[in-house]
Amino acid sequence: MLIPAYQAESTIGALVRSLRDLRIPVIVVDDASTDRTVQRATEAGACVIRRPVNGGKGAALKTGIAEALKEPSTQWVLMMDADRQHLPEDIPLFFQERLRRTEADLFIGDRMHAPEGMPLDRQWTNRFMSALLSFYSGQHIPDSQCGFRLASRRLLERVRLRSNHFEIESELILRAARAGFRIASVPVRCVYPSERVSFILPFLDTLRFLRLLIQG
Repeated sequence: MLIPAYQAESTIGALVRSLRDLRIPVIVVDDASTDRTVQRATEAGACVIRRPVNGGKGAALKTGIAEALKEPSTQWVLMMDADRQHLPEDIPLFFQERLRRTEADLFIGDRMHAPEGMPLDRQWTNRFMSALLSFYSGQHIPDSQCGFRLASRRLLERVRLRSNHFEIESELILRAARAGFRIASVPVRCVYPSERVSFILPFLDTLRFLRLLIQG
């Protein structure tokens, strides 16, 4: 399990413990947090990589992917966010879908099949971005912005990611599709705690997304 984390001291410990209870090894990439994210993740039993300078979610994911692929036995990398928006209990759904969709190399969580609890502005933005990415990728992507994902080793070794921020999730879809990989969706539950803090910068991150679509 790969978890990029920033300022996640309130959630990361419980998340790692729940994953460890499921006997899932966990890599946490801390993106230069100034709180106790590293301490909490380490105490919970994660392998923690600490980036010295904050580079964004994309930079943290790329660091974690490179670390995960150092292990020759790693054939799949499961990714999830640190804010407990994703439920560890949904992890088996990814592997069930992988057994069913053997031609796919990227599985993306789909919260939009039952988006109750997701703020309306996030629903509208997600549907718009997902429609654009579905068009550009030539594949149906109902929830392009979900960070709960399972990717094959061969995809991650083939695709060269460049983004350093939140647009990396869109970039992975586009580059995977253009390289000929199949993408599948996995219905997962949507959890939006009332105290959730978002580090998304709506204007800047939208510009990054549009630049990604234009430049490819």
